[in-house]
Amino acid sequence: MLAEQCPSIAPNWEEPQGVPISGVIFGSRRTGVIPLVFEAFDWSHGVFLGSAMSTETTAAITGKVGVVRRDPMAMIPFCGYNMGDYFAHWLATGPRLTNPPRIFRVNWFRRDADGRFLWPGYGDNVRVLKWMVERIRGTARADETPIGWIPAAGAIDTGGLDVTPAQLREALKCDASEWLQALEELDEFYKQFGPRLPQPIADTLATTRRRFGA
Repeated sequence: MLAEQCPSIAPNWEEPQGVPISGVIFGSRRTGVIPLVFEAFDWSHGVFLGSAMSTETTAAITGKVGVVRRDPMAMIPFCGYNMGDYFAHWLATGPRLTNPPRIFRVNWFRRDADGRFLWPGYGDNVRVLKWMVERIRGTARADETPIGWIPAAGAIDTGGLDVTPAQLREALKCDASEWLQALEELDEFYKQFGPRLPQPIADTLATTRRRFGA
């Protein structure tokens, strides 16, 4: 199948000057800590969120299941140079843009205490994407948390889904104890970059800790 045969493809997808990008989505597989979706406060904060990404392995990847490994921007297998420099390139891009894309994090794989997925996933992920588009357009409601903006109650359309308000709240939860532990682990990860870690990344880590009262 050719890309041009896709009925939903943008009509200007082959324009030499490129196409506008309104949003960037970073996603990884985590059973806890990371909410279903949240939006960065700004470009620099979004780059921090991308740099902080980690994922839990599956049998298809390593033969071991549930081992947390660092994967900034999902680029560890593909980045051919120092990731600290890669973060710096991202940070330098934002100020050059008139309207930087909004940056979002997603995690379709959060589970409850009994190990059940809190979000149905698959085709229903479009409901989360819809909220992102509405945020970009300035129409969707959101609540501020120490890690960014999460959908306000009722902002994600759950009509027809077997998802209770309590389950959705759990899927969107920003738990201070979980996050403070995760930030400690992130600090250890960043140490390997030494002076090549961009200062805005270190500053945002410190700011996030303060937002949690640490």
